[in-house]
Amino acid sequence: MTQLDPTALPERSRQVADALAAAGVATTIRQLADSARTAAAAAAALDCAVGAIANSLVFVSDDEPVLVMTSGAHRVDTEALSRRWGRGPLRRATPEQVRAATGQAIGGVAPVGHPRALPAVVDEALTAYPVVWAAAGTPHTVFATTAAELVRLTGGRLLPVTA
Repeated sequence: MTQLDPTALPERSRQVADALAAAGVATTIRQLADSARTAAAAAAALDCAVGAIANSLVFVSDDEPVLVMTSGAHRVDTEALSRRWGRGPLRRATPEQVRAATGQAIGGVAPVGHPRALPAVVDEALTAYPVVWAAAGTPHTVFATTAAELVRLTGGRLLPVTA
């Protein structure tokens, strides 16, 4: 894992770094040797629990894209989450919808650095970890954060995302 000079970041990761800096977050974007498109791959590369990986998933609800930051340890129960959140049904966004909503590709979606803020939920399971890792705009870049900081950064609600 390599710490990247901000000027050497890929464009998408530079946008994430700029958004983090604007929010007052002091963290370093790190580049992984291998792609971390899955929580298991990211956890192996970072030598951490898979539950400490904060996956940024985009769904569509009520005709708009929404962001769900979930622990890598489990899957989102869309029915349970939509009820808790008070939204219409959630369905996975297509790769094209993800890119349009975030400017980023599936496998590297960050919680920030999007063209506009998305309604968001942060999985309460992430609070069990003092440090969580989130993608930084590409499948090869990540940054360390906390569940509380994800809530602040995204303006999201802390909710359980499983049944």
